[in-house]
Amino acid sequence: MKIVHIFLPILSAVSFAQNHADAYDETSIIVNDTVKKVKVIEPIQIQTTVQGKTVALGKTGVKAIDLPQGLQVIDDKIIEQQQAIRLSDVIKNANGVYVSSARGGAQESFFSRGYDMSANNIFKNGFRVNSGSMPEVASLDQVEYLKGGSALLFGNVAPGGILNLVTKTPQFKYGGSLSMQAGSFNYFKPVLDFYGPLNKSIAYRLVTSYENSESFRDVVKRERFYINPSILFKVSKRTNILVQGDYLNDNWTPDFGTGAIGKNVFLDIPRSTYLGARWSNGLTNQSTITAQINHKFNENWKLNANSSFQDFRRFSEGTERIVINADGSFTRPLGKNNNLETILGQQFNVQGVFTTWGMKHQLAMGVDLDKSFTEAYTYVFGTGATSVAYDTASIYDPSTYENDHAYAAARNTRIVKTEATRFGVYFQDLISLTSKFKVLAGLRWSWQESQATTYAEVTGQGNPYEGTSTVGKMLINKEFTPKIGLVYQPFQNTSLFASYSSSFSPNTATDVYGNVLEASIIDQYEVGVKKGFFDNKLTTNVTVYQIINSNLAQTALYDANGNLNNNAAFKVLSGETTSKGFEIDVTAQPIKGLNVNAGYSYNDMRFTDVEAKPGNFIEGDRVARTPYGTANLSFFYTVQNGILKGFSIGAIGNHVGDRIGGWNNDYQLVSGNLVIRDREIPVRSYTTFDTSVGYEWKKFSILCKLSNITNELNFTVHENYSINPIAPRQFMATLKYKF
Repeated sequence: MKIVHIFLPILSAVSFAQNHADAYDETSIIVNDTVKKVKVIEPIQIQTTVQGKTVALGKTGVKAIDLPQGLQVIDDKIIEQQQAIRLSDVIKNANGVYVSSARGGAQESFFSRGYDMSANNIFKNGFRVNSGSMPEVASLDQVEYLKGGSALLFGNVAPGGILNLVTKTPQFKYGGSLSMQAGSFNYFKPVLDFYGPLNKSIAYRLVTSYENSESFRDVVKRERFYINPSILFKVSKRTNILVQGDYLNDNWTPDFGTGAIGKNVFLDIPRSTYLGARWSNGLTNQSTITAQINHKFNENWKLNANSSFQDFRRFSEGTERIVINADGSFTRPLGKNNNLETILGQQFNVQGVFTTWGMKHQLAMGVDLDKSFTEAYTYVFGTGATSVAYDTASIYDPSTYENDHAYAAARNTRIVKTEATRFGVYFQDLISLTSKFKVLAGLRWSWQESQATTYAEVTGQGNPYEGTSTVGKMLINKEFTPKIGLVYQPFQNTSLFASYSSSFSPNTATDVYGNVLEASIIDQYEVGVKKGFFDNKLTTNVTVYQIINSNLAQTALYDANGNLNNNAAFKVLSGETTSKGFEIDVTAQPIKGLNVNAGYSYNDMRFTDVEAKPGNFIEGDRVARTPYGTANLSFFYTVQNGILKGFSIGAIGNHVGDRIGGWNNDYQLVSGNLVIRDREIPVRSYTTFDTSVGYEWKKFSILCKLSNITNELNFTVHENYSINPIAPRQFMATLKYKF
């Protein structure tokens, strides 16, 4: 707990949601001397990258049109209009992001530009958050999607982009709402949100919700409780302190979906069929606390300092991964999991504006540190095997998997505790050479280290801490990640840009001498144009990109003695993947009350330089779980006048293209011959449509939604053992009263 005592005295900072605060007189909350004279400016809501607003995700106070990369922000109005209950519902509006898998019902995994975002690329209020849960959306003020390379500001993140979940903050005016959501499969969720001032210097907010639901999947249930309190202190005209906390308790049923027979995931069984043991259960607890301060030295300089504490715990037990044989038979393996993580984070950011030799500089520099402590528990069943069959069943005979029976108790045999530290220093400057030409240049130095200690039981005793302990190798990565971008703005509301950035991906494999491999360096190139038409009533963003990982870890051809290597654990940095594509975003507000959003993204990610040897992938193959294209189109219209004033109607359509499930094919050595092992599962494209109607009268409103109106059947696929069908046609209604 020593590290906690180090961090708590400096719990301060301005949340990531407030990083656009005070920049050029734009701030999330501005409070004058008295409550009566209070002026409140709501958080900036950017629907496209061409509006002249500062960007929260940028951490630098740079306007969106000046950024040489794309971004989208989905605000609370869109979340409310579409009655989102999961982050995946919100992400339907973010062009280029898609759900790759449901991971047994415990979490949703997201991909962007061919890269997995789930490990390091999801943030809450500016801090990296454990993505092993289903985030609560009731408290979200907006979800920010910064596309492309972001390693300069955030260190070890995948190059596809990052998501930042921004929670609602206090206001110096009284307000709030009480709502009730109810829908298909006994879905029930009340939400309470209220805020206001305690005095002229302190404001509060509290968001809380409870969810109880069944599912279109037999047996599967969910019960959640969430609370998100926050308090804002106006220390002075120049200084604000924001303290936020949230807690999620999520009881859920593990569900690994159906399964594939060969390359067929569309099995002839009902979508509702649950193949796990009916006693399977899971529990996730997640808590976060952030304390944030924003100090404005003058009109040109400000300081942000942010601190965060996060505690994550996830437990589950039941039958797990479903692998079906050609005749429809399958074994249900027992599984028990327990994972814990504590994360402590600290950030200091300075922003400034100054002029030299007639050129304007928008400077941003800072340091960030986070330290994580994880624990992973391993359990065995019965005689000591880590994988024990609960029973065998047939996919075509429900009587073989609908009845529960006794099973061998689990025993904890191993605990792996990992301590990791990330530290980074960055410097970025946006230089306005002229009113039309701008250069963004920056450099980050990142330092990461991690070390695992394994505790193992003395056989049969079941207490790893009383057994043996083994300290693993210290993994250290030290990397520079630069970024440079050119921006040309020939006309107002028009911006052409080109950029280069690099990122890194740590490797845990070793070379043939037992040394840990250096990190893989990934280069990203991007060009695009942002354009606003008709006084920004129509805005567009077009981006073309290429991402090259020229240091992919592949199996070493020879061992340390110069002989042919037959150990797949020995790697060399010699392979390559290339991800290339384009994205088109369009938003329009042609008339008051009507909002239209559309987007299309194309991605082609392949192995482009791979040697033909055992353990390696196949050159030219597409990387698994990356669709060729995704698309979204939505509109929402509220009647502004007349007898139908307050009536609203909306719809959203989403498309996910063809993709590969399972694992990528690889080379195997069989009887001395090199052969290709076929492991890919093709999954066809699908399109869903949701529609909604509503009416608002004084302080009351009602909104009804019908989702997946065509009852489309398709799947999210994680490797080949968690194949989860998407939800069928469902109905949802929300009744709300505003204070």
